[in-house]
Amino acid sequence: MAKEKNIIEDDLSVLTGVQKAAIFMLSLDQEHSGMLFQLMEDDEIREMSQTMASLGVVPAKVVEKLFIEFAESVSGGAGESITGSQLTAERLLYGALPEDRVAGILEDIRGPAGRTMWEKLGNVNETVLANYLKNEYPQTVAVVMSKISPDHASRVLGVLPEKFSMEVIMRMLRMDSVKKEVIDHIERVLRVEFMSNLAKGSGKRDSHEMMADIFNNLDRTTEARFMTGLEEQNGESAEKIKALMFTFDDLARLDNTAVQTLLRTADKEQMAMALKGGSEEIKTLFFTNMSERAGKMMKEDMEAMGAVRLKDVDEAQAAVVQAAKTLADAGEIVISSGGEEDELVY
Repeated sequence: MAKEKNIIEDDLSVLTGVQKAAIFMLSLDQEHSGMLFQLMEDDEIREMSQTMASLGVVPAKVVEKLFIEFAESVSGGAGESITGSQLTAERLLYGALPEDRVAGILEDIRGPAGRTMWEKLGNVNETVLANYLKNEYPQTVAVVMSKISPDHASRVLGVLPEKFSMEVIMRMLRMDSVKKEVIDHIERVLRVEFMSNLAKGSGKRDSHEMMADIFNNLDRTTEARFMTGLEEQNGESAEKIKALMFTFDDLARLDNTAVQTLLRTADKEQMAMALKGGSEEIKTLFFTNMSERAGKMMKEDMEAMGAVRLKDVDEAQAAVVQAAKTLADAGEIVISSGGEEDELVY
């Protein structure tokens, strides 16, 4: 059996108040901890339970020091190591609170609500789920689609890249009964790799993604200046931000249907200004997806503008990019990263 991890050191000054309270609760017997839990609000119980579950092994020396700090006599626990785990937290909660109240608290700790893995997946946003599944084998995704509700499966398939979705659909049509061990393996992987990370990362955002969004909204001169400075100080971060940035020229990743959808929704004057400063590849892509009459009118508008300020072009291109992202967020278009195996949904 693997040795339990000891994450608490002897120095009490590094412990937060919640951690100290959690150690204190773990040291009490079930009767006394139950009395304290009954005096707490649900949000306090959630915070306490999460902390208890993450403590690991707490040395007896720390427990003793904490008792001295509290200057109280505690029944049970003194002189012994204690272990904080999710199982311990659950045991104490069930011994202190009504079962239905405990169930709600534990579901908040564990992640999206649902009794089974498939019910939990049904409560995950379709874009988030699709963004994870697009990196899996089509056969695996077919099994997942067959286990979640039809309405949710339809939304996920609608967000996945079209070619990938069709492959999944074909696998589902050819799929016979799936062996229990295969389903169990997929369920286990989803729980360990996806659901646990989803719960841990809830509400958090990668700093490089945040900076990529900020850089996307800078004018070209300022962006180039900042990026050059960042490359000199931290080349690795600069490369990560570059990979996450989405520019007007990246709209070349759109398929024809997506371009047509964007043309119908984007502001016509902004589109003309944006295309005025766009690459030949982008211009060709967009004009190809316009009717002959609409394309002629757009080109006339662009010619009538004459010389335009680079700042105005940047602003127009940023507006069109934001319109594309809004459509992608709504599931109306898909923006890929340029490869069949590495597509991004914004």
